[in-house]
Amino acid sequence: MGEGDPHIHVEVKVVRGEAAVRTMLASTFGLVGDLPSAVATGCGVRVPYVMTSARPDRVTCLACREYARAEHLRFADDIERIGSLPGSSVTPADAGRAATRHRELAEQFAGSEGSEGSGGSEGTGPEG
Repeated sequence: MGEGDPHIHVEVKVVRGEAAVRTMLASTFGLVGDLPSAVATGCGVRVPYVMTSARPDRVTCLACREYARAEHLRFADDIERIGSLPGSSVTPADAGRAATRHRELAEQFAGSEGSEGSGGSEGTGPEG
C-alpha cells in the first residue's frame, strides 16, 4: 500500500473532482460521506487518501504528475468536442474556457516536481 512512500500522489480520478462533489453535497444537503482510507493513484499504487492531492504544486510523484497531465489534456480535448456538438448544453465559449483551464493545469503538472508557485486548483485532494 505504499508504506513508507514519502511522495504525494494524484488520485486516479484526478479530473472527476470527487472531493468537490462530496463538498457540494455536504453544503447543499448536509450529507457527509466517508472518505476512502486508501485510493488508487495515477502511478498504479494504493496510498492513504491523505497522501494525494489534485494541486500541481503539491504532487511529488513524477509518474502521477505525468498521469495527471495526460488526464487533463484528454479532458480538455473531450470538453471541446462536447462544446462543438449540435444541441450541446455546453456552449463553445464555455467549453473553450474549461479546456483552457485544464490545459493550464496540465502544464502546471508538467512543471518541476512539487514546484512552488505553480498555482493550484480547487481540486479533489484532501486539502482542495
